[in-house]
Amino acid sequence: MNTPTKERRRFFRIEDKINLFYKIVDEQTVKSVHYMSDDVLSNCSLAAALDALSEEGKVAAARLERGDHEVLAYLKILDAKINLIAQALMSQHADFAEHDTHNVNLSASGIAFDADEKIPENCFLEIKIMLTSCLAVIVAYGQVIYCKNNPSDSESPYQIGVDYVEMKEDDRELLIKHVVKKQMQHIRETKKPNSATDE
Repeated sequence: MNTPTKERRRFFRIEDKINLFYKIVDEQTVKSVHYMSDDVLSNCSLAAALDALSEEGKVAAARLERGDHEVLAYLKILDAKINLIAQALMSQHADFAEHDTHNVNLSASGIAFDADEKIPENCFLEIKIMLTSCLAVIVAYGQVIYCKNNPSDSESPYQIGVDYVEMKEDDRELLIKHVVKKQMQHIRETKKPNSATDE
């Protein structure tokens, strides 16, 4: 059920801070994931649709920049309002709270996160990840591949490494989009000081 090592290496990894909820489940729950996941993820279809529409909107916005700037400014305000409403809806998800924010190492094949409790290796977890970059909540299942003392300065004493199992391709695509957006953001931020220095 684990993702092969060669396949895992194809995905980029990023350091991130996200809202994450997890709980230990039995293997039978993971095997029947295709029955449960459809119902849970249907609640997040709005987020996926908004993300797709945002991508289309970027093309139209690029054309408007060469024309009517007032219309573009107004549409940006409407877009910001919609994003705020979507974020508010996502923040009301019953499983998430402020203390569920974790430092993570994230990819489309697995996740490592800080934790306050020790979780035995080979345990199965149900993981819910809120991605603010695309306003989506991903429900995934994974198997713990390691539980070790946290090498960072985090307040959480443990670091848990998990490989996803039985992940839906739509969810994997959302994770890939999130990772790419974060990478581009990091690149832009690291270039800013250099630009200032060059001037």
